[in-house]
Amino acid sequence: MNVVDSSAWLSYFASDSNATVFAEPIENQSELLVPSITITEVFKNVLRQRGEEAALIVTAHMEQGTVIPLGSELAKDAAKLGVLHKLPLADSIIFATAQKYSAVIWTQDNDFEGLANVRYISKKNT
Repeated sequence: MNVVDSSAWLSYFASDSNATVFAEPIENQSELLVPSITITEVFKNVLRQRGEEAALIVTAHMEQGTVIPLGSELAKDAAKLGVLHKLPLADSIIFATAQKYSAVIWTQDNDFEGLANVRYISKKNT
């Protein structure tokens, strides 16, 4: 199973220099888990930059994976992991989701660098 962080989704949708790396987990929809917080982050970013129609289009693509809602147990796990690993709120939810489902996180967010089951790809200058 794969979890794609918001930074990787944005890279993919922007077709930047890391997009092909993130295409692998994104296009394998049967193995794709989508934490609901990533939909929030990507929708907000695209809405700000390109408008609501574009934001709805990209999030519809995200919803073709299995969307994982933030329930109370996952929220508590995220809080614990966030404190343990000093992760920001959204990252702690993404990390907890991946841990719960034994999934690999695909990201270019250096907050995840060095954590277990993370495929960290540094941002390239585009």
